[in-house]
Amino acid sequence: DASPHPSRDGPATANVLAHITKQFGRAIAMPNLKPPVTTADAALKYRDHLISNLPEKLPHGSFEPLMTLYLTDNTTDEEIRKAHATGFVKACKYYPAGATTNSDAGVTDVKKTYPALRAMAELGMILCIHSEVSTPGIDIFDREPVFIEEIIKPLVEDMPSLK
Repeated sequence: DASPHPSRDGPATANVLAHITKQFGRAIAMPNLKPPVTTADAALKYRDHLISNLPEKLPHGSFEPLMTLYLTDNTTDEEIRKAHATGFVKACKYYPAGATTNSDAGVTDVKKTYPALRAMAELGMILCIHSEVSTPGIDIFDREPVFIEEIIKPLVEDMPSLK
């Protein structure tokens, strides 16, 4: 598997997919685009865009984009259920707000995501995590260990069945 960040528009999408499909038969399509992929409908449109930009000849015979939603403070359990029901959205990606590229719409408080995360746990959806805090004053080399202590450990305790 690969986790590409192809752009939504322009020739970059086809170029990235040409390289990825040489080595992989599927890849996680990261949702941190502008605007981010926050709904099932947006994920399906992005999937259609990726498929329409695939090379004519695929070395592995096929290619499956594994779609993800961009988790926000406002992601609802209903949207999670809708995304899961598509059969194409396999996971959600947790970006701490301000921590990485296009993460300005990311999570500001993990507790705000709990209804969505509970639905994901119930459905067996995967949570992909950009594991670092963006708290001012935290040294860049301490951002991941602080995230593990402050976010991951309590999350695992609260939702042990979340994948």
